[in-house]
Amino acid sequence: MRNHNNNLNAPGNDAWSDSDRGPSSSRTRSPGAVLPLSASLGRMTTLVPFPDLNLMPDSPPPETSSYTGITAVRSLAPTLDAESNSLAIVPVPDHENHHALVVQTLHQDNQELDRYVFKRTRMIYDSLLLQLSVEDGPNPKPPVNVKASKLMEERELWLNKGQHLVGPVPGLEIGDIFFYRKELCMFGLHRHLQAGIEYTKAQLSSFGVPIATSIIVSSGYEDDEDRGDELVYSGQGGRDKSGQQRHQKLEGGNLAMVHSMQHGVAVRVIRGLEYKNEVRSKVFVYDGLYRIIDCSLVRKSGFDIFKFTLVRIQGQPEMGSARLKRALTLRNTPLAAMPAGYISFNLYGKNEGVPVYLYNDIDYDRSPLNYGYISQSDISSVISAQGGNNGGCNCKLSCTDDCICVRKNGGELPYSPYGYLLRGKPVIFECGVTCKCASGCANRVAQRGLRKKMEVFRTREAGWGVRSLDLIHAGEFICEYAGIMVTKELGEILSTNGESLVYPGRFAGNWKLWGDLSDVYPDNVQPSYPTLPPIDYAMDVSRLRSVAAFIRHSREPNVMAQFVFHDHNNLKFPRVMLFALENISPLTELSLDYVVVDEVDERLAIGG
Repeated sequence: MRNHNNNLNAPGNDAWSDSDRGPSSSRTRSPGAVLPLSASLGRMTTLVPFPDLNLMPDSPPPETSSYTGITAVRSLAPTLDAESNSLAIVPVPDHENHHALVVQTLHQDNQELDRYVFKRTRMIYDSLLLQLSVEDGPNPKPPVNVKASKLMEERELWLNKGQHLVGPVPGLEIGDIFFYRKELCMFGLHRHLQAGIEYTKAQLSSFGVPIATSIIVSSGYEDDEDRGDELVYSGQGGRDKSGQQRHQKLEGGNLAMVHSMQHGVAVRVIRGLEYKNEVRSKVFVYDGLYRIIDCSLVRKSGFDIFKFTLVRIQGQPEMGSARLKRALTLRNTPLAAMPAGYISFNLYGKNEGVPVYLYNDIDYDRSPLNYGYISQSDISSVISAQGGNNGGCNCKLSCTDDCICVRKNGGELPYSPYGYLLRGKPVIFECGVTCKCASGCANRVAQRGLRKKMEVFRTREAGWGVRSLDLIHAGEFICEYAGIMVTKELGEILSTNGESLVYPGRFAGNWKLWGDLSDVYPDNVQPSYPTLPPIDYAMDVSRLRSVAAFIRHSREPNVMAQFVFHDHNNLKFPRVMLFALENISPLTELSLDYVVVDEVDERLAIGG
């Protein structure tokens, strides 16, 4: 594999501005996507105590018996699919404005499966982006996001393709973040690359008139107002890159917005925000459903412009854009965003390169301050001889394709040039102290430690949880799961005495999912190298721990465990490094699958 600069920043054909907002173009309709799911699905578990983490409320899809290829044919509703005679929009009788309702036909189990399908598809796409960024080199044509979405489309991995969705998109949740407009198309959230208004044509509408279904808000128009729950949005047409050139007309998306207002049809609102991150400097975030309550024609800069007033429907989760803005405030001036609840802004002193906050607005007399903090596991009790990996590389700056460290990893570098994990493996060998490469080597990632601002917070269910104040990208390293390593024999003794132990060998093998591109490339083979002997050591987190030990259990985790070596040679005791399985928005709780059973021993519960 060639070692190139990451090119995820290349915008390519994915235009950011929706200033052109031209009329909607027709699309060739196709049946819904058939999605192969190559993963084991979990069953809902009850909330039971675990080492001061506790199980997170989760909603996994129905269980399957093995890690094999599964084909799920999605029957997605509600839609405006004329070919399937959809009743997604149904007039409410005896109402003077003939308001419409979106028929919610999905059972809870279907909603859970839809979410799983979305997350699994997104994982494939994010993995593919990383692989292409390495394989195609800098400044590829087409850009990696365009090539990745095209490959996904060719493999029938687009979701909701050909569907004209009204209201919520199955599987997507408010707060989901996207980096390219191609992604919005791929998941059915907004089907147009340029137009800021998505609408269905009259022949596909139950009303016989065009209906607006979603808009992208990016504050590109004069006098647009955005107060979050209420916004004033300019119509489309008559504009180019230099500004407004002619009057807007009551046609296309503008006409569809008027009809949606008249019939009470809710529209999806996606906000485009300036938000500096490692992939792009801008993001798209889904903020939920809004009603159009007013339309007016105003004169601005000598031209007629349509102005639509939208109000957010009550009872929805918090807007994703609001969470992003609050996270920015928390990183800089936390008391301005949350004046009450913070106990500490540097929970464990200067053990990490970035602060770890402690927040508790539930029971102020309880805190985890009685635990000592370590950023790396204490391994001295199980390994007497320390040292670097035998036979370190002789690379000058960073590892090359044929160095000894690359060969130890099966012939490929495990990380992208920007430090993202390309695909999970049974174990990864990073460069050690005997290697001659520089500290910035592409094969030195997990050993660098925590780089994101974290917050340990008291949960309302029970126990403590962890959330990041920064955006964490899929495949990005988070931190080491650290405690005191003990042998299996000593662990049995400590367990008898009621000590809190974690068994890394029992963590879910979600590393098998990350980077699995078999649904895109049929001949893709999951890495089975390098191999490890059985991992049967325990980790005592009752006295010393890293922030990772506060992460709660879930059968739908957004974090995975990956075994890594970088400072010793004993294959029985790899370090446990945590990586993101998906893009994790700021203030989203981190979760890890500990594969605990319902009959968890009460002795494992840690108070406070």
